[in-house]
Amino acid sequence: MVEIGAPLLTLLIVIVSYRIVTASGALEVTISPTVVALLLGANLLAFMGLMVLAARRVALHRAARSELGGRARLHVRLVAFFSLIATAPTLLVVVFASLLFQLGTEFWFSDKARVVLRSSESVAQAYVTESKERLLGDILAMSGDLRGALSATTVDDPRFAPFFARQVAYRGLSEAAIINIDRQGEAQLIALANLDKRSLDKRLPLATIPFLQGGQPRITAEAGDRIEGTILLDAASRTYLYISRQSDRDVLAQAARARSALGDYVATVDRARALQLRFNILLMIVALAILGIAIWVAMTVADRLVRPVNELVAAARRVAAGDLSARVAVNPGADEIGTLGSAFNRMTRKLGEQTGALVSANSQLESRSAFIEAVLAGVTAGIISVDGERRVTLVNASARTMLALDEAAEGKALAEVSAELDKVLDSADREVVVQTVIDGEPRTLAVRSVAAEGAQVLTFDDITQRLADQRRAAWADVARRIAHEIKNPLTPIQLAAERLQRRYGKEITSDPGVFERLTATIIRQVGDMRRIVDEFSSFARMPKPAFRHEAIVDIARQAMFLQEVAHPAISFSLDSEGMAPTMVCDRRQLGQALTNLVKNAVEAIEENDDQHAPGVIAMTIRVEGGRLRIVLADNGPGLPAERERLTEPYITTRKRGTGLGLAIVRKIVEDHLGTLALRDRPGGGTMVELDFDLESLASLGEDPAATDAEEARFPALKRSGAG
Repeated sequence: MVEIGAPLLTLLIVIVSYRIVTASGALEVTISPTVVALLLGANLLAFMGLMVLAARRVALHRAARSELGGRARLHVRLVAFFSLIATAPTLLVVVFASLLFQLGTEFWFSDKARVVLRSSESVAQAYVTESKERLLGDILAMSGDLRGALSATTVDDPRFAPFFARQVAYRGLSEAAIINIDRQGEAQLIALANLDKRSLDKRLPLATIPFLQGGQPRITAEAGDRIEGTILLDAASRTYLYISRQSDRDVLAQAARARSALGDYVATVDRARALQLRFNILLMIVALAILGIAIWVAMTVADRLVRPVNELVAAARRVAAGDLSARVAVNPGADEIGTLGSAFNRMTRKLGEQTGALVSANSQLESRSAFIEAVLAGVTAGIISVDGERRVTLVNASARTMLALDEAAEGKALAEVSAELDKVLDSADREVVVQTVIDGEPRTLAVRSVAAEGAQVLTFDDITQRLADQRRAAWADVARRIAHEIKNPLTPIQLAAERLQRRYGKEITSDPGVFERLTATIIRQVGDMRRIVDEFSSFARMPKPAFRHEAIVDIARQAMFLQEVAHPAISFSLDSEGMAPTMVCDRRQLGQALTNLVKNAVEAIEENDDQHAPGVIAMTIRVEGGRLRIVLADNGPGLPAERERLTEPYITTRKRGTGLGLAIVRKIVEDHLGTLALRDRPGGGTMVELDFDLESLASLGEDPAATDAEEARFPALKRSGAG
């Protein structure tokens, strides 16, 4: 409540003080010293109270951050003590200083001081004014006499000089001169009397000529030791009369100083109240600064006293938490706190030595455990450890990846993690091959189980790809042998059937149509067998790719065009976003791969008995992040469950398929350092995605010799891929 009420009270005091200051009459009248002292004391007490409350809040915050928490009150007590010591004497000194200063300067802002200064200035100015008026009468009379004389004679007349001298002598002048201004604006001296070495431009400044043109005289005491006057004699000839009379230099200087002093005094009196308020505000700022310094000293002293205690408390808590290396900084001075710190350090040192043996023994166990964990994390085989209740206690990173497990696998029953691995523990065999399904894909695992102190450790490898590679290699060998055995008799059979048809076709009179159909069937079937043998040969011995920079859009367009012409009922589309990317590849092999994929899509659409909508085959080509991606999508019947096996040899879902098309496509893609993925098309159908790394393919480069030789044979062949 005090912290809320103090600012409001301070604001009220400030508002009342402002009203009193602004409502105390004219600004040149000072406020009563007693009123100002009371206002100063009230405002000073209010602001000091705010500073003390703010310092108390800071002290409470520092105490709360210390190790002792809310029980540390030393900061608050020291702030209160130092604030009380600084506030009382400072307040008294400031109030008395304000009263003494204002009472001492009260006379200088009174009417008595103003009357004295104005009287002295008036006396000095009266003397100057009298001298100016006397010289004014002389110059008016003398100018009249000179005009009369110059109307009867000229300046060159010998009688004019004595006349001019008598005028100067009769009137008691110190100097006199007649000055003419020529057409160039330069002053020329016509007649003179007693002139000193001062220049004419100081006696008759050109800036005063416009003023003198009106006929009025100019009287001034600017020279400092004389009163000067100037008047126009003749406007036509631009002739002027200059006269001066010596005056007391000290009197003129005193008159000037009196005038200046009176001006300064008036300016000071005009802001008397502002000066009074500034002085008191300055006293208030100094008092608040003294209080702030006292509070800062209190905070500093409290910090120096509390810091060693806080360090001891923090070190004791670290020791309680098990950190026996905790030490405190000991003050070199032999005081009580330094002695306590030294005793604490000796205690923690003894405790550390006693527990060192235990720590070294445990470190060996921990190093062995860390070594085992590092080995388990680094091996490629999956490892799962289960306890006697068949609950998972350890799973390494490879096992998580193979079985697609989450971080919460530890603690679960093995049957929940993998039912197939749980059955291995029931088997008498220690090494078995397990078939399982992970994320919808069939996997083959080679599992080995080992018993260890009431627990079981399962070690397994994913051999799915290894078995697929073995099957592919076996089928390649079979295909090579079959192609070798079958291809030899095909040509004689075809030639014999064609010769029978040519030689005996016309001689057969009984049912010649049957004979022709039979021979045509033999020829057609031999052609089909030759095509099958060619596919066997292509799968068994794929030629080494000849890499060149090719326009991939042209290759894709040719593959689409061949099928588009043959199947007009199907809608074909190719989208490359207007780009024409190039890729280092074997044009013939990549074209064969794309042709096989488009052909498979066409056959899938044609063999789909449930197909009601028109067939659609769409190919998209994109280049993103240094990779080229080709996606072929159709709206056929889609993929079977075991889609991953479709790229293996002789695995097909087509009625007339050989099962070698996708195997050949995969081989071509792998030779081009790419990947092939089979996915379901949104809305039904199949998506085949080919992904190539353009940077890796670019590193294969080209064979310059082969390129030059081929371009020499076929000059029309361009590197852009035109075939």
